[in-house]
Amino acid sequence: MRSDHRGLLYAFLAYFLWGLFPLYWKQLGGIPATQLIGHRIIWSFVFLVGLFALRGQLAHLRTLFHERRIVLIYAGAAVLIALNWLTFVWAVNAGYIVETSLGYFINPLLSVLLGMLVLKERLRSWQWVAIGLATLGVLYLTLTYGRLPWIALALAASFGTYGLVTKIAPLDALDGLTLETGLLFVPALAFLLLEEGAGRGAFGHAGLIPTLFMAGTGVVTAVPLLLFGAAARRIPLSTVGILQYLAPTLQFLIGVLVYAEPFHRQHLIGYSCVWLALAIFWLEGWYTARRAPVAAQAS
Repeated sequence: MRSDHRGLLYAFLAYFLWGLFPLYWKQLGGIPATQLIGHRIIWSFVFLVGLFALRGQLAHLRTLFHERRIVLIYAGAAVLIALNWLTFVWAVNAGYIVETSLGYFINPLLSVLLGMLVLKERLRSWQWVAIGLATLGVLYLTLTYGRLPWIALALAASFGTYGLVTKIAPLDALDGLTLETGLLFVPALAFLLLEEGAGRGAFGHAGLIPTLFMAGTGVVTAVPLLLFGAAARRIPLSTVGILQYLAPTLQFLIGVLVYAEPFHRQHLIGYSCVWLALAIFWLEGWYTARRAPVAAQAS
């Protein structure tokens, strides 16, 4: 499988899994979001270290923390992803799944903008049409929302910037994510120990199922992020951004159909523009890929 095809597959799987996230985090609705993020960091790092151990690369893992420039880059990425996680988990359990989906609809536009401004990526004509439609849809949703959608904007800004850092960072997906969670591990552990000492800790006290779900946050966090990191290094950031519409579409459907969050005519108009943009982008990419071998043979 070619690298770009593999990258598209990785991106699709990552966004599909992220789209199902509200179903997982809703099972932990009675637990403070700060504690959930602490467990998410800790169990993710434990899971990733386990992967290094299985591959016999623990010595290599130790070297990751000794390169000052690399540590600084991934410290920034770690802060961005932690802010994104905290905002998302809090919003889902506070009943704002539809607004979180709006944030991840805005995020691809930011990814495309960053790809053009920072990485000098170029778009084809029909890709511009898709971006224009998506922009109109997001603007309409924002204007008709009735207030500044700060949850959506915070999610878009944090994850869009994280995607850029992931794209230009020097390590591969596994090394980078392990370094990020490793840098956050000690603060997260200290916070959870303080919560436990104050009698507010949920782990082991909230029942068997919630405890298992907290421990499982490592796997459900690391797997899609590894897929995303691998995809971001193989395909253009603008393509990564457009593919992300899969995740908020699933989140939106879960919010409306499963948890009965409100959905009005204004939502339908705005979301339809975004979905049409995604269809155009996919069709343009498919058509371009089909034509490429023919053009190569003709030349």
